[in-house]
Amino acid sequence: MKHSAKSWAWRLAAALVVVSMLASACVAPTPQVVEKIVTQVVEKEKQVMVTATPLPAKKLPDEIVVGVVQPLTGSFAVFGQDGKLGAEIAIKHINDAGGIKSLGGKKLKLAVEDAGEKPDSAKLATESMISKNHPVAILGLYISRFVMAASEVTDREKVILIADALVPQVTQMGRQYLFRPGPTATNHGAMAYQFVKELAKANNVEIKSIAVLNEDSANGRANTLGATEAALKDMIPVATALEYPYDITDATQIVRQLSKSGVDVVIHTPYFNDAIVFGKAFKETGLWPQFLAGAGACGYVDPESIKALGDAAEGVSMTYSYNPAKNTPQNKKFVEDYKKIKGYIPTEGAGMNYYGAMVLYEALEYAGKNFPNDPLNPDNLRAAFLALDLKSGPAAETYPSPEIKFNAIGDNEFPGVVVLQVQKGEPKVVYPATEAEAKPVWPNPHFKK
Repeated sequence: MKHSAKSWAWRLAAALVVVSMLASACVAPTPQVVEKIVTQVVEKEKQVMVTATPLPAKKLPDEIVVGVVQPLTGSFAVFGQDGKLGAEIAIKHINDAGGIKSLGGKKLKLAVEDAGEKPDSAKLATESMISKNHPVAILGLYISRFVMAASEVTDREKVILIADALVPQVTQMGRQYLFRPGPTATNHGAMAYQFVKELAKANNVEIKSIAVLNEDSANGRANTLGATEAALKDMIPVATALEYPYDITDATQIVRQLSKSGVDVVIHTPYFNDAIVFGKAFKETGLWPQFLAGAGACGYVDPESIKALGDAAEGVSMTYSYNPAKNTPQNKKFVEDYKKIKGYIPTEGAGMNYYGAMVLYEALEYAGKNFPNDPLNPDNLRAAFLALDLKSGPAAETYPSPEIKFNAIGDNEFPGVVVLQVQKGEPKVVYPATEAEAKPVWPNPHFKK
């Protein structure tokens, strides 16, 4: 028997009639009695409605498709290829562990599209991914302007986008289906300065002034802003602030300008190719600052950068949104499997997409338990992301901070950043001290007084 809203209202009215009859019989019902009678009728009707008209469960697909859209060709491919591999390893680990248990052990299937080199190509790749594969979520894009373009599509189509980009504006556009587990570029810039400040103090060095340097993108500017704000709070002058085109081919004049400014520390936000250009310019001129600190995790300390720079990479540091030295079983497993394939530890792009996929795993498990009739509904999956508070499990074990919890705009309330430094040709986690696998080196070994 079906019970409509009209039936529910009739029963509620009947309850009120009972109350009225009690009153007319000179039995004065107390407020508690009234509340009890009405509550009993309402709760009984709710139970009847639930049992009488259950929503039919949606049929689940044989496999749950997860999309990866990354720059796999062109100048950003070094990041996209690593991100793709991180996601692939995560999906394999999830499936090997039994799939999504709350969905009867459903396995995940990865679909991949090349985002290319421009926002327009990233947007087209996202549209292609959704129309051809119908994924429940998409991982990646790495470049913030790519995410901004692609998120227009994912929001329109109600597909969860788990972004591995850093610019704060990514989550400030009102997108409803976008989540960023990683930190922001501003977090990176602030961490780069904090690291240099504490390292200088530990070596009895007074920093009198710094320079900030970045390629001309929102990512570079956001990193520089984070470093600049942190320095100015400590009353450390920012003597020079320089911006250059990301496709720069000769940085000699900029390096000479930095040297003439007499700054103690340079905080630099590059991508991959420009980091190599600057590293070679510092080496060729010999005009090294006391310390060269990278921010934004896009160059200097990843294995391909070290290979390209040779000894010019020695002593340079870089902030990272992933901690390859985190001492947990899940992270050790990821690092081991990644090294078997690549021959070196995971890069930031690989790590971000690994824990991004693991956050998706946790959200799917939550949706299966709490929305069993329609767990893959995008609004239910979005609600699952917003309900997560991860302090253990595979995502938390591979994330740089102890917790992952999303706020209303999709940012992690507990962003994690670590610092790596090249020592004897190898990237080592050196900061914070609680996470360090090696002691940081000051000053840059190439610096000459």
